[in-house]
Amino acid sequence: MIRLLTLPAGFILDLLMGDPRWLYHPVCLIGNLISILEKGIRKVFPKTDKGERAGGILEVVLVCFITFFIPYVVIHLLYKWNFWLGFALETFWCGQLLATKSLKVESMKVYDRLKNGTIEEARYAVSMIVGRDTQALSEIGVTKAAVETVAENSSDGIIAPMFYMAIGGIPLMFLYKGINTMDSMLGYKNDKYLYFGRCAARLDDVANYIPARISGWLMALSTVFVRMDTKNAVKIYRRDRRNHASPNSAQTEAAMAGALDVQLAGNAYYFGKLYEKPMIGDPIRPVEIEDIPRANKLLYATCIVGAILFFGLSVLLKTVL
Repeated sequence: MIRLLTLPAGFILDLLMGDPRWLYHPVCLIGNLISILEKGIRKVFPKTDKGERAGGILEVVLVCFITFFIPYVVIHLLYKWNFWLGFALETFWCGQLLATKSLKVESMKVYDRLKNGTIEEARYAVSMIVGRDTQALSEIGVTKAAVETVAENSSDGIIAPMFYMAIGGIPLMFLYKGINTMDSMLGYKNDKYLYFGRCAARLDDVANYIPARISGWLMALSTVFVRMDTKNAVKIYRRDRRNHASPNSAQTEAAMAGALDVQLAGNAYYFGKLYEKPMIGDPIRPVEIEDIPRANKLLYATCIVGAILFFGLSVLLKTVL
């Protein structure tokens, strides 16, 4: 039962430590693994649609196996040798694999540049945390991009890893991060990854399906604790949560837009190509740069409520099973 404390302890560690620059991150190792496997697989499989699909499937199988098996073995052996060392490593890994503080820090860099810098500096700051083209974004466009990434990453960067930690411990949390990182690196609909990255993208949709919906409801309900527009958050979440090509991405964006009483999303450029996207939320008031700290306030409320919820879930599962 003491092991169940690794989740709340890891979350607190994340809030305190964040993502120090000097500390090599496990996701970087996963990213290196994905790149190395991709290069090797592409050399072996034919450059045809079927060959690309088969190679992409093999990549997914290998990455999933490695990201689950290695943490499982390490933690299992360490707990057998010394319980407290196992507890310490599991807590440390949990803190590393959550992104609450780092998401706030990086988005607030955008806020700082909007307040105290130039639009070029703000565009550069937001380019570090979003995938869209940022060179031509206006002040409002930069602000919206920052708010949207806080909303979206609250799910796949924090709530989803917590969910998998609660039901399967650190090995399942690592497996989720492997799946999510593959989607970030391979899940593009361009010539290079249209077939090779298809399996990774579909698996990420499946892995995030339940956590994204939990995240949306948690965010809408957490508005109560930060005195935001709860009624509108629930309304927009229920109405606009499917306004995205991905089945999961609009879940938290809709709750965030409703909570802030603003309109998010819409058309965006990626790699120089315009992608038409529906709007999320109603323009009850215009977007303003103060919405970035407001989004982070709601982010923290959502994650604290999520940590409590998933700790309770882990205790329940341990008791029942």
